[in-house]
Amino acid sequence: MLLPAGALLFIIIGLALRVSGTPGSRLVWMAGLVVTGAPVVWRTLRGLLRGSFAADLVAMLAIAGALLLGEPLAGLIVVLMQTGGEALERYAEGRASEAVRELVALAPRVAHRITPAGIEDVAAEAVTAGDRLLLRPGELLACDAEVEEGRSHVDTSRITGEPVPVRADVGVRIPSGSLALDGPLTVRALATAEESQYARIVELVRTAQASKAPLQRLADRYAVWFTPLTLLVCGIAYVISGDPVRVLAVLVVATPCPLILAAPVAVIGGINRAARRGIIFRHGTALEQLGQVTVALFDKTGTLTIGRPRVSRVVAAPPFSVEELLRLAAAVERGSGHLLGRTLVEDAETRGIPAVPARHVSEAPGQGVRGTVDGREVAVGSRSFVAGDRPGPGGTFRAVLGPDDPAELRAFVSVDGAAAGVVEYADRPRPGVAEFVGQLRELGLRRMVLLSGDDQANTDAVARSVGIAEAHGDLLPEGKVAFVQRLTLSGEKVLMMGDGTNDAPALSSATVGIALASGGGGVTAEAADAVILTDDPSRVAAAIRISRRTMRIARQSIWVGLGLSGLGMAAASAGWLAPIPGALLQEGIDVAVILNALRASFPPRGPG
Repeated sequence: MLLPAGALLFIIIGLALRVSGTPGSRLVWMAGLVVTGAPVVWRTLRGLLRGSFAADLVAMLAIAGALLLGEPLAGLIVVLMQTGGEALERYAEGRASEAVRELVALAPRVAHRITPAGIEDVAAEAVTAGDRLLLRPGELLACDAEVEEGRSHVDTSRITGEPVPVRADVGVRIPSGSLALDGPLTVRALATAEESQYARIVELVRTAQASKAPLQRLADRYAVWFTPLTLLVCGIAYVISGDPVRVLAVLVVATPCPLILAAPVAVIGGINRAARRGIIFRHGTALEQLGQVTVALFDKTGTLTIGRPRVSRVVAAPPFSVEELLRLAAAVERGSGHLLGRTLVEDAETRGIPAVPARHVSEAPGQGVRGTVDGREVAVGSRSFVAGDRPGPGGTFRAVLGPDDPAELRAFVSVDGAAAGVVEYADRPRPGVAEFVGQLRELGLRRMVLLSGDDQANTDAVARSVGIAEAHGDLLPEGKVAFVQRLTLSGEKVLMMGDGTNDAPALSSATVGIALASGGGGVTAEAADAVILTDDPSRVAAAIRISRRTMRIARQSIWVGLGLSGLGMAAASAGWLAPIPGALLQEGIDVAVILNALRASFPPRGPG
């Protein structure tokens, strides 16, 4: 800020002397031009020695020309324009970095560690994996953790963008940065604060904002041809008029360096806006390329489907009803830590089936659980576990299921040694996925493909349910990579979405890889170009819209700015624009296009 402030100060002092009638204004301006212009000239010369040829050369020639031709005020305005534009870019970057600053400011600072001697307050960075922590209502969680005791609702909106609080009880994993709302929780740390999701989010945003998008390099290339064009116009102006002052006017009005800064300002603004929607671009290249994708590839499990089994069907054997079967099974499963057990209990609660206590509950890891409910022996688990040494239940289960049932995940239930029924589990598409696929079609993507390591039949079924016509199952990770590479070699711009470690190679190979990483992401997030911080694939449609609008604003800023500069150069070469008015005009052009680029930080007024 010193150079633009210094140039402005010299301009104001000279103008004050001129208005008051005191001599010396030109001397003040000349001194100011030497003091503030020398760093700009020196920096440009060093760049030329390194082979950097861009619009800075025009500014350097304008400053030198103003000094030689005795037009110090015009030269000072060029210095103000050049350095002021750079300061405006830093201001824009500061606005775009607001998301990072807010994340850092809101990061948890203190944790309550539970020790044999009691509860001690420690710095968040002192927490290690395995520590037991107390999370009180109104406090932020310092690291990723799993609930061991207690029940509460937690606000994860800082992490996922979801406004609805999440219920957290025993066994639920919650990310760092979550806010406890209505009850204390005892949790066990799963990672240090530096390794937890909150810290990873901050680092992802920083990485994205520090990048240089290809459009910025495109703007540099514009400058490379714009500079020779400017020198050509200067030559024509001199041949026509023989007046070096007219040449200076052309140089002054053509100085476009702050204009070129409009491209990165727009890109950073788009990255910032996406971050507020829970979409983290790891670099500016992804922001540009996402708007150009033509083909979308999707992993199945955990991406288009929920990725966690849900109760899909309950078959009760007479005389049991479905409700009675679930009531008995949920009673013994309530104390189980198995995923399918928790799922069964949740399904019973959703159906409004009242909870009943179970006694003498015992669990055989990986097999099932037994207990006594209302004086009856209830077993839930694998066929062999519930049948025990009695062949009868097995035969009855076969009769209940039928020979061709396609379900793969099953929990068999027996009561007093007799088959009572079967609970079947299946993954299912995420809510709204079919609408999301329709949105991608509306955005112009001409081909959508489901890729999965699951068998072809299940992959086809999921594809049909969400409106995708092409599906490929039984794929290993290298098979997904080969599919991506075939498309990219054919000239397609490929979007790949996934959430698992096995998707990482395909994400890296795609034109743009996007990871669903509400659970942290790990290597998947590292391999992807962008990360969706919630289990909502429809955010990708929003990301495509943000990408297209951002790049549209960036190109608009470049072309409009260069066009206005070209008109100013024509006017100056014709003698209609003197150096000082030309410098002021260019200053206005540069400020206008950079402010226009800042629009990428904000949502559009209308649709889109």
